[in-house]
Amino acid sequence: MLSKIAIIEGSTLLLLLFLAVPAKRLYGYPEAVTLMGSIHGAAFIIYVVTLVAFFAGKNLNLKQLGMGLFAAFIPFGSFAFEHYVLKPQKL
Repeated sequence: MLSKIAIIEGSTLLLLLFLAVPAKRLYGYPEAVTLMGSIHGAAFIIYVVTLVAFFAGKNLNLKQLGMGLFAAFIPFGSFAFEHYVLKPQKL
């Protein structure tokens, strides 16, 4: 479940950065950032809450929790975290 949420969070960040922001800046559609920003914000909160829940349930250690939180702020970071940390553990 956490793997799927990480992919969704990473996807919404990429859509925000590479579609919504250019649509706002280049084509004058600020609604794109408003809509995608809200979707990404919800996905980010769900991701962080799920990370903390997995940490509390002892499925992740402190280092993995930190890596997951750090990855959420980097484009493609959630994908790398899912591939290198979550996939081997089947989370």
